Amino acid sequence: MPVRVHSFWRCFCEGKPRETLAGRIVLTIGCSMKSDAELFAHYSEVEKSRVKTDLDELHRRKIDLAGEVLILNVGGYIGESTRGEIKYALTNGKKIRYLEPVK
Repeated sequence: MPVRVHSFWRCFCEGKPRETLAGRIVLTIGCSMKSDAELFAHYSEVEKSRVKTDLDELHRRKIDLAGEVLILNVGGYIGESTRGEIKYALTNGKKIRYLEPVK
């Protein structure tokens, strides 16, 4: 596992209880097509595409419920999906908070 991915998942796992103990309700992903790849191994490319679309839509509904969105930009990295989620959140008046300062 590349260092950045390992660091991200470590921050992800540590962040859930930290945010909860800070009195925040944590709405997070239920699965990841990257880290849960074995779960999707038997899916065709068409099925994977449909699942990704469905998961992205579900994640936007969670953003709708959120008061703010915490971006885990470990090492300054923000992926394409996350950029779309940030844009969606900002368009819908959500506060964005970053783990690390944004350059």
